[in-house]
Amino acid sequence: MSVIRGLGAFHSGGTIEAVDDTPRHIADGDDPAGVSVRAQLLELRDATTAYENGFVWVGLLDPTAPELDAIGEIFELESLQLDDAGNPRQRAKVDVSERGTIFTLLKTLGYDEHTADVDTGQVAIFTGPGYGVTVRHGPHGDLATVRERLRSSATLREHGSLAVLYAVMDATVDEYLAVMDAVTDDVNEVETEVFAPGGASDVTRRIYELKRENMEVRRAVNPLVRVAHDFAEEEFTPMPEELKPYFRDIGEHVLRVHDAVESVDSLLMTMLMASTAMQDLQQNSDTRKISAWVAIAAVPTVAGGVYGMNFANMPELSWEWGYPTVLAVIAIICGLLYRGFKRNGWL
Repeated sequence: MSVIRGLGAFHSGGTIEAVDDTPRHIADGDDPAGVSVRAQLLELRDATTAYENGFVWVGLLDPTAPELDAIGEIFELESLQLDDAGNPRQRAKVDVSERGTIFTLLKTLGYDEHTADVDTGQVAIFTGPGYGVTVRHGPHGDLATVRERLRSSATLREHGSLAVLYAVMDATVDEYLAVMDAVTDDVNEVETEVFAPGGASDVTRRIYELKRENMEVRRAVNPLVRVAHDFAEEEFTPMPEELKPYFRDIGEHVLRVHDAVESVDSLLMTMLMASTAMQDLQQNSDTRKISAWVAIAAVPTVAGGVYGMNFANMPELSWEWGYPTVLAVIAIICGLLYRGFKRNGWL
């Protein structure tokens, strides 16, 4: 798989040369076609300096450590941030360096409609003077549509490399909303099953699975809450004033997803308690029914036990109506017991 899945150089007026999304490797020398990717990156980087808002955007997919080091060398990226970008198990964050560069790490989310699972990936975004570098891990968060948006939007390109940060964050957070809507639909379905007559036998397991899905969304969103408040209140100081309204929208969406995660978590806990209580109630009802039938069955059992002792001196054995009388008494007692249990809701 080629490491570079997108390469472009932009400025406010359009693109610099006809750069496409052809997959590329970062090779030590020239590739088989005779074109050095390193030389092309350096050429594009230098070409952007002729434009006020010019920048290069390089999109990497599952790069190796040497490939990341090569990109870091070309764009002078910090080594610790490169290590974070190369590790797909990092925590989401937004860091601003003393040089004014911004390193953003986001978890990407995807919803599998067949299994109803939430899958996670990661995208790291380096933004600095004249460059935007994205490092993506996992199948989710494809940036082809984001690059096309950047190509077609002169308004975004006017903001230089920060347009990459905004476009990628906007697409990623929009996916959070879509995934959270899908999880909410699953929660509504399970809620219906919990309170349906009889209920589903595996409803407790499904609630647990939904809590795991919700936890995946929580892990992606919770680390961004603080910076989301800064975005929403337009207090993120590294951001120029003209871009703050754009990031305010992102901040509001993150906070919306965060609120939805907390609401769903509380609802799932309530549903779990309700499901457990209803299962206990059903078990108690079954126990009462069993006890009631045992009590009714005890009457003929006792009568049969008494007459089964075969004592010789039992006057009623010689009565002509003794046998039907005993049967009638047993039936009456059983009927009275059944009536009493029925009135009390045991049967």
